[in-house]
Formats: sequence, structure tokens, C-alpha cells
Amino acid sequence: MTPDRLVVGISGASGVVYAMRALEALKTLGVESHVVASKAAEMTLSYEMGEKPSVLRDSADMLYKQADVGAPIASGSFKTRGMLIAPCSVRTMSEIATGVTSSLLTRAADVVLKERRLLVLMVRETPFHLGHLRTMTQLAEMGAVIMPPLPAFYAHPKSVDDIVNQSVGRALDLFGLDWDGTKRWGEDLEQGRRPQAKMGSGAE
Repeated sequence: MTPDRLVVGISGASGVVYAMRALEALKTLGVESHVVASKAAEMTLSYEMGEKPSVLRDSADMLYKQADVGAPIASGSFKTRGMLIAPCSVRTMSEIATGVTSSLLTRAADVVLKERRLLVLMVRETPFHLGHLRTMTQLAEMGAVIMPPLPAFYAHPKSVDDIVNQSVGRALDLFGLDWDGTKRWGEDLEQGRRPQAKMGSGAE
């Protein structure tokens, strides 16, 4: 039986906490995580979370170096659910869009697209100029899902952790992964609930 796997890419954009939370969630769900992080991502990990790069080795099932273009995730024959890049920098996004990949991070993303698997990009930049928007359109046409990690205020977050959890949970939803950290309208959130429809012979 093929192991249940997800590739997680981490670029140097702000928001490395999204990747770390995703790795925690995947461990909880029993999904094998295959991680590749850029050098800039390691710097952001230190700046934003006060962590050393070694924390990635402790959090991932498999951790690959950027230069390891012979890694399993560089081949389409290595089966996975797809790839989540969290956070995704504009540089990483742009490189994927061109198809001219210079690292394992972008090569793995290119493989996911060519194999018609799911690629989710949690793009971290604001505001977007026209070039950014055109690049995102190009990636969407290629099959990627563009998912900036925007706060879901309908879930009434009480902390930054709540905001992070909701964004990560919704990203994992796209891969068919149901994580407990996700608040669901019509289920967990009272405002979205409706009385159950009455069973009858037909509509009035």
C-alpha cells in the first residue's frame, strides 16, 4: 500500500508558522510529511519563531536539502497527495510559473503540476502589483491553487494561533485532510447552523 504523503515546501516569505502548524497537523493526521525549505526560510524561522533549522528535522518525516535535486520528491514516480508551499514567496511563485526551476523546492512543485496533482500556494505578499497577479493567473491556469492565508473572522478567532489554525486547516481541506483545528461553518460555528429540514412528501 502506498504511504499517505504530502510534500511541504517552505520559502523565505513571512509566515513560517503556517508551515510549522501544517507539520503538526500532518503528524496528528498520520500523513507522512516530506519537507524542503529554502535558506531564506531557515532565516525566517529564526527571526519569527526563534527556532533553529534543526526544528524542521524534528517536525518532518523526511527533510531534504534545497540542492538535493535527486531527492524522491523530484520525481513524478514518487506518489504523494500533492504539495503545499507555506508560506510561498513571490520569487518561488514566479519560478514555478516559468517552469525553469533552480532548486528542489521549485522542482518538486513543477513535478506536482506535471503529474496533475494538487499544488497549493499560500502566497505571502501585499499589495500585489499587476505582474504578481498575472503570475498567479498563469499558475491557476496550470492547475495550482492560489491561497493567500487570509484571516477568517467569521470563526471569531481569539488569538493568532486561532487565525493560523484556520488558514492551515482550510489549506489541508483542499487535500482531503480533515484536521480538528478547523472551525466549520454550519457545524462548529453556531451562526451557520440551520434547523434540520423536515422530511416530507415534497416541497410546499
